[in-house]
Amino acid sequence: MDFEKLTELIIELEVDDIEAAVKEALDADGKDPFDILNALTKGMDEVGRRYEEKEYYLTELVLAGETMKEAFKVLQPALAASDKSIDKTKIILATVQGDNHDIGKNILGSLLLSSGFEVHDLGMDVDENVIVEKVKETGATIIALSSLLTMTVEHIKTTHEALKSAGLRDKVKLIVGGAPLNMELAKRLGADDFADDAVDGVRHIKSLAGK
Repeated sequence: MDFEKLTELIIELEVDDIEAAVKEALDADGKDPFDILNALTKGMDEVGRRYEEKEYYLTELVLAGETMKEAFKVLQPALAASDKSIDKTKIILATVQGDNHDIGKNILGSLLLSSGFEVHDLGMDVDENVIVEKVKETGATIIALSSLLTMTVEHIKTTHEALKSAGLRDKVKLIVGGAPLNMELAKRLGADDFADDAVDGVRHIKSLAGK
């Protein structure tokens, strides 16, 4: 099993074949799970490039995220068991309360995993108090919120206020994304940063994490 094949399977969106390929790579003698992760990440980087160049569209991005998720099912235990100590920045993902859209959030989660972040995805329609509790539990330093409906953007402010009340706001960076938002509105709602889409989000989050 060569690493190029793993990279290729991600680029070609081979969601049905990736699990077996990762298993095969892990079973090969002396294969470091982090080398496998690098090969998968290379594939996701290329998918991101194609998306930005408009060679790939949202459908392909969603499928790439699914392919990466399948790969991680197999790879995650091996990464966790590895002796290599890695400094993983912890990130909380959530779609704000009242909003049941999660495609962008899910793609972002897959891209962040492949970039080596520790991701805690709280799902959709998430109450700000759940986010506050998760920050306390995990020690996450970045929160990425998604809001696709104009009527739900105010929940970004509510989350910002809840973090403030809990004495946690200065310990975390808050980045937001979604159709009704822009940088000016994001800042007005108390966020630190805004990203146009999932690919842009990874770039911004790496910058917030100092990577």
